[in-house]
Amino acid sequence: MAQTRQLITTLKHQLRLRGKTYQDVAGVLELSEASVKRLFSQQDMTLQRLERVCQLINLELSDLISEMQKERAQLSELTLKQEEQIVSDLGLLLVAVCVVNGYTFEQILEQYRLTEGELVQKLAQLDRLRIIELLPGNRIKLAISTQFRWQPNGPIQQFFQQQVKEEFFRCRFDQPTDCLLVANGLLSAASNGKLQQRMQQLANEFTALAQDDFSLAMDKKHGSTLVVAVRQWNSSLFSELQHQE
Repeated sequence: MAQTRQLITTLKHQLRLRGKTYQDVAGVLELSEASVKRLFSQQDMTLQRLERVCQLINLELSDLISEMQKERAQLSELTLKQEEQIVSDLGLLLVAVCVVNGYTFEQILEQYRLTEGELVQKLAQLDRLRIIELLPGNRIKLAISTQFRWQPNGPIQQFFQQQVKEEFFRCRFDQPTDCLLVANGLLSAASNGKLQQRMQQLANEFTALAQDDFSLAMDKKHGSTLVVAVRQWNSSLFSELQHQE
């Protein structure tokens, strides 16, 4: 199952490289565009459908498997020591987040107060960490896997949790691009497990949509953050009214 998910992720990457859209895939599979999006976000596709989509981009299934194996050899996450190195330098962390999200050299300079020399220095550090390849003309080539992620509860994730969470929730969530949902209830362990699976699917879809928008101009997309969480928790608001064990 894990191999199938990675194969579908690789296929999506190959479609994007060749300028193909969900609409193109929908025509080949004789499905609606919404159905195709669901197939990719849930990473669930039959072998027959995989082969038909491969035909759309003149790619043999064996070639797709070969591309998947190449991606496996790419960096999927950093070590704790490497993340500590990045998070200890705010400028390096900024540039790392930018390149992972597809910024070019010129776009970073345009948006942030860095000199060309400072930016080249930061990119050279990321090159040594194998996150990117710094090419002639200051072109940036990502060297990470499509499955790349920061270490769960690692230095970078902890940094953002500590530095960003209060600022993130200091908001009314009343704009068209904002959404805050709060639900509470009593769940069994089995239902909690099902909910966590759905949450992971939503996170996968967020990543997939970000990848779809990779090639759009910067003025057509905006930094967006999705926070999805569930925990066994009772507010201390009513603690004084609870029976003490």
